Amino acid sequence: MAFLEGKTAVVTGGSTGTGLATAKRFVEEGAYVFINGRSQAELDAAVEEIGENVTGVQGDGSKLGHRDRLYAAVADTGRRLDVVFANAAVIDVARVGEVTQEHLQRALPLLNDGGSIILNSSNPNAKGNDGIGVYEAIRTALRSVDRAWANDLRDRTIRVNVISSDTEDVANAALFLASNPSGESFP
Repeated sequence: MAFLEGKTAVVTGGSTGTGLATAKRFVEEGAYVFINGRSQAELDAAVEEIGENVTGVQGDGSKLGHRDRLYAAVADTGRRLDVVFANAAVIDVARVGEVTQEHLQRALPLLNDGGSIILNSSNPNAKGNDGIGVYEAIRTALRSVDRAWANDLRDRTIRVNVISSDTEDVANAALFLASNPSGESFP
């Protein structure tokens, strides 16, 4: 039996890169996956590449209404959500003196992706890369969000994890973390 047989997953930022690799891995392991991305053309190409058991929902993860549309697409199918891989990121290149409130407003809503169990922090936050301080701060903050949500949701048996890696092993790590031996879905 596949690790995610009969499960439903959402992958934000699922039309390219790590998100696409993770969505493909989830489908290979039996999940039905809803992917989200900003570019309709990239989203269409990703759905075609994955081939089956996938629905693409265009939207910007930093906009609450777009996230609502994504989760409404899941609800409209009558499926119960089992796994959320919060992978979407906003990278605005701006040096410290150039950071504006707009940079933060685009990045911070990604932290409020309620119900997420797997947060993709990537690894640049450990490197101090030039010009992407806001992005690195948000990705680093995900580790604190992970700990807080894990405490808040433990009574509901919702596991919360964060992945910090810059390799394609993220898809396999996400698969491991998405595999739920108890077989319970999210409430």
